[in-house]
Amino acid sequence: MLSKSNLKENKIQRVFNVFEKNYQEVPLEIFGNDPYKTLVSTLLSSRTNDDTTLAASKRLFSKAPNLQSLNKLEELEIRNLIYPVGFYKTKAKHLKALAEIILYKHKGIVPKKKEDLLSLPGVGNKTANLVLNRAFGKPAIAVDTHVHRISNLLGWVNTKNPEQTEKELIKIIPKKNWKDLNRLFVSIGRQHKSKKRLLEFLQKNNLLS
Repeated sequence: MLSKSNLKENKIQRVFNVFEKNYQEVPLEIFGNDPYKTLVSTLLSSRTNDDTTLAASKRLFSKAPNLQSLNKLEELEIRNLIYPVGFYKTKAKHLKALAEIILYKHKGIVPKKKEDLLSLPGVGNKTANLVLNRAFGKPAIAVDTHVHRISNLLGWVNTKNPEQTEKELIKIIPKKNWKDLNRLFVSIGRQHKSKKRLLEFLQKNNLLS
């Protein structure tokens, strides 16, 4: 694994520049300025592709455009609206509980502190960081499978899981780049889904040297 001193900032910036040039919008970013919709759609996205998540999110938001209306839905109706996202039964239970907690413990406002977000049902590290990043503009590195895989292919990290990857990226990525990391890496990962295609893209743009 490369240390911060060896991984030069200009090489990192080159990757961000190339990824930005090749960026295509990530579906769930359409909810980015809405903390409620960002939180819910990101929670739904776990173990589910973005296109399925987007369709499920739109169905849910047509019936529950805010926390108050989500709280009024029965768990079974939430299940039916979000199906076929992965673990839809568990996620429906989490969403029902999450709405009530935010309404009564946080006065109906999605919390801006990571520890408060992590205390919500179904909210893990990636979801909390994405909400902080997208909805509140706070610097945070949200690591999903795309970020984890591409960071390892670039040689920035040598890690076994997203949790390890986040810890290592925090050490080497300049804070100014944190807000763009997830959206750019997810976009590139969606465009080049196999390891072979990803490596070809990275090699073509001289990002592996």
